[in-house]
Amino acid sequence: MKRNQEILNIASLEMFERMINRDLKPYDVNMMVMPGTLEDKHKNCETIPALRRQFNLIYLLLEGEHDVRLGADHLQLKPNDLVIVPENTLYASDHIKNCHGYCIHFKSEFLKPQLSKSLTEEFPFFHFDAPHIINLNDQESEMIQSSFKNIIEEYNRFSPEKNFLLCNLILILLLRVREIYRTKVKELNKNTSRREQLANGFKLLVEKHFIENRTVSLYAEMLYISAKHLSEVVSETFGRPPLQIIHDILVLEAKVQLGSTDKSISEIAYSLKFDDPSHFTHFIKKRTGLSPQDFRRKL
Repeated sequence: MKRNQEILNIASLEMFERMINRDLKPYDVNMMVMPGTLEDKHKNCETIPALRRQFNLIYLLLEGEHDVRLGADHLQLKPNDLVIVPENTLYASDHIKNCHGYCIHFKSEFLKPQLSKSLTEEFPFFHFDAPHIINLNDQESEMIQSSFKNIIEEYNRFSPEKNFLLCNLILILLLRVREIYRTKVKELNKNTSRREQLANGFKLLVEKHFIENRTVSLYAEMLYISAKHLSEVVSETFGRPPLQIIHDILVLEAKVQLGSTDKSISEIAYSLKFDDPSHFTHFIKKRTGLSPQDFRRKL
């Protein structure tokens, strides 16, 4: 994981395997694809710190305990949850235990030779505003598992056509996900009430504007409703008041900057639009129990 004066993602899959999954096997620093099972990837990993990856992640949880902080969401995953994490998405996990399932990391450019459009145009579930967690039925889960198994088998096999075959097998996985995803999202939209639509709209606005907009009233104005009504629908939908959602994603962003940059505490405070470093320190300590300095020392 590199550090410098800007917010940095974990740029390579090799670095992710070494730093996060604690796998010290030698990997090609330029590798573009890394499939595997969750039980293998998480055998040395009980948490995932706040980070951004410069590559995409898709995983299917079959069993075990796994929470996800994905943008403004903080959810406990269920069996047969399919999770799609587009590159550069703010992501963390506080609790991982006894997980079974399948996963794949891949860089978008790996698929470019086979795509006529961009990845997000071909597969809308990689778009920033799209739902990124869908629950599969048993038949859908079996189909996705089959795709993962084919990818892993090909990845572990020697072949002069390996990259071409992997590219096409990943495309098959994405096409199957897209087929399922379209139906799931259609059902989700059909069954979503007006109050839930407002709450989801708030969440997406927060993910885009949380650094400059910190008050519930500003988001209420953007949605053309009162702050009181927004507080009611958000609390009802997510089980958290809107101000807590704003603060949660701000804390997550602060953790990324504290953990992946060499910025001073003051620089981070001002980049996150705090009036002064002491206000930032108080904000972080109140919500994490640690000062920014203590949090950084623990890394």
